Amino acid sequence: MAEELKSLDALQSAVPGVVADAAAEPAAAPREPVRDSLGRSYATGKRKDAVARVWIRPGSGKVTVNGKEMNVYFARPVLQMILRQPFQVAGVVDQFDVMATVKGGGLSGQAGAVKHGISKALQLYEPALRGALKAAGFLTRDARVVERKKYGKRKARRSFQFSKR
Repeated sequence: MAEELKSLDALQSAVPGVVADAAAEPAAAPREPVRDSLGRSYATGKRKDAVARVWIRPGSGKVTVNGKEMNVYFARPVLQMILRQPFQVAGVVDQFDVMATVKGGGLSGQAGAVKHGISKALQLYEPALRGALKAAGFLTRDARVVERKKYGKRKARRSFQFSKR
């Protein structure tokens, strides 16, 4: 009987892709936090034509965009709410300071880019927050962009006005 078990183990080890023991399979390594020498995490967020570079570090919840306070740069309350969403979903409101630089696009696209960057940076700073941010869809880049204008059309799809006479 013991000889049969030894030969079975030898067969399983000889066949590629077959694991003889569940304990022999290595578990996936847990994600490590990614922080620089100053204790910050960096990520790039994108939305439409806007690109945001975002640094987060532990702090009191101060958000600076292009050297201005969030309330000054994004004056509309809806845009400020968009920037606060990742912190609310992750449950870390007023625990991180954010410094962001954003270029391109309009204010709405820039707010979406900063939100995407904050979400990615939070996940890099604290990998345990990844599940909540991923479930909310904040780690996925919104791929919708403006459609290009086609020749023979007035806009991307709008035709010139038809005239019968």
